[in-house]
Amino acid sequence: MSSRFSAIIFVLAFLVTEIPGAARTPIPCMRKIPTSAGLLVMGGGGNILAAQHARDRFVPASTLKILTALTALHCLGPGYRFRTEFFLTPAHDLLVKGYGDPFLISEVWQDIADHVAKKLHFFKNLLLDDTFFAAGITIPGQGLSTNPYDAPPGALCANFNTVFFSRDAQGHILSAEPQTPMIPFARKKIMGLGEKSGRYTFSHDRGQALLYAGELFSFFLEKRGVLRKGGIGPGLRQSQDRLIYTYYSKFTLEDVIKEMFAFSNNFVANQLLLSMGAADYGSPATVRKGLGTLLHYARNNLGLKNLAIVEGSGISRKNRISPEDMLKVLQRFHPYRHLLPREGPFFYKTGTLKGIRTRAGYIEKKNGKKGYIVLFLKSDHPNADDLMRCLERLF
Repeated sequence: MSSRFSAIIFVLAFLVTEIPGAARTPIPCMRKIPTSAGLLVMGGGGNILAAQHARDRFVPASTLKILTALTALHCLGPGYRFRTEFFLTPAHDLLVKGYGDPFLISEVWQDIADHVAKKLHFFKNLLLDDTFFAAGITIPGQGLSTNPYDAPPGALCANFNTVFFSRDAQGHILSAEPQTPMIPFARKKIMGLGEKSGRYTFSHDRGQALLYAGELFSFFLEKRGVLRKGGIGPGLRQSQDRLIYTYYSKFTLEDVIKEMFAFSNNFVANQLLLSMGAADYGSPATVRKGLGTLLHYARNNLGLKNLAIVEGSGISRKNRISPEDMLKVLQRFHPYRHLLPREGPFFYKTGTLKGIRTRAGYIEKKNGKKGYIVLFLKSDHPNADDLMRCLERLF
């Protein structure tokens, strides 16, 4: 085969006639992009620089979080703050009602304890109401592993439903973060994991995850002189219960999304999916309601017609979206691109599943050239970031 003919075939491989605009001649390093990959690169002026299988559907992996974030911003608003309510019952029990705040971390529970300690000095039982989320929620694609990416959702949680620990020289279990005490409840769960150290999901039992939040909160209250005389368990808010404090998150929705992207947090993504579904369709939150909100926005506001979404984090292989549709998501998300991780000239989200590598985001070069890049690989490509740097040369 002549070199001229080979060059012609190579150019044609990166031209998709259904995508408007004239694609540039590929640069040599683009030969490393597999022919099975989905690719769409667009300049800031709307000109297509490279395209391949742009209307075929691919597994987006964690790049799906961009669509989830965009829908949440539309539904809830950039300045939205999750709330958690605290009630005193006629029996003098302290009841906590959760509304899906994904960032009820140890520092937050300490701040809450400071406020509640100003309202009361003792209570009987600590009751935990997580009924804002439906019972029995399962996330498609999630397993039952101890990995943090498999952490279950919940209306009332602590530390992303995970525990972070280390061990000393004698093998004793220690907290790996100074703000989080190693309470007996957590220590017992960790001993059952058989792990040496790290961050883990210690239970997929909704009741156990709820109890961890309660035990941690009770510890912080006790440190502030608030005495609990009874036990800790589930409860249901009643009309006669008196509201004594409402915590509004110190994190706006934009803050939450930025952190979600930074750590590719599946737990946060699906908390957002569930919460925006409840905002649209009422409680209790369900995956179906969340998907109803997301798909309605995708189809009616973004014009996406060729996608299949089953959850909000990208962990499921049943999620499908085309490079062309992901580009539409990126165009609408453009005002919020600063929320994405930045690396050199790129603002982009990565995605990784076994046999899948994805990238979606923006390029802003010092020379003023800007654009969008969507890259979906159907392989464990060892140099996906090298391919991104190659595509940078199109600008």
